[in-house]
Amino acid sequence: MRAVIGTFPALVAALALLLYVGVFVSVGRARARYGIRAPAVTGVPEFERVFRVQQNTLEQIIWFLPSLWLFALFASPLWAGLLGLVWIAARAHYAVAYCCDPETRGPGFVIAFASAAVLLVGALLAIVAHLL
Repeated sequence: MRAVIGTFPALVAALALLLYVGVFVSVGRARARYGIRAPAVTGVPEFERVFRVQQNTLEQIIWFLPSLWLFALFASPLWAGLLGLVWIAARAHYAVAYCCDPETRGPGFVIAFASAAVLLVGALLAIVAHLL
């Protein structure tokens, strides 16, 4: 059972990367749909929202993934995976909300940020506890 639980963060990391792939593929589709040729990153608001979702997801995944793994290694792989799933769901909500109406993106952003922050702070506390 322990080996199965230990693979949970790996599954979540892979799902987070798939979410990111979906987000950057949507930018390519939006470029084609709205005629925005690279390297331009401005144009119609619909394209700019999709592009901004991709950029913000990239900004967030950079600290989410190491936090996920550090929490899994030093605190709990099960809780790391569960918090990681919350992050994925919240980021997906953020993406859809931002593209539909940017004013509604807040809850997805806050929940994803909070879950990543719990992973990071929890990992730091667990690391310090292991050092003591």
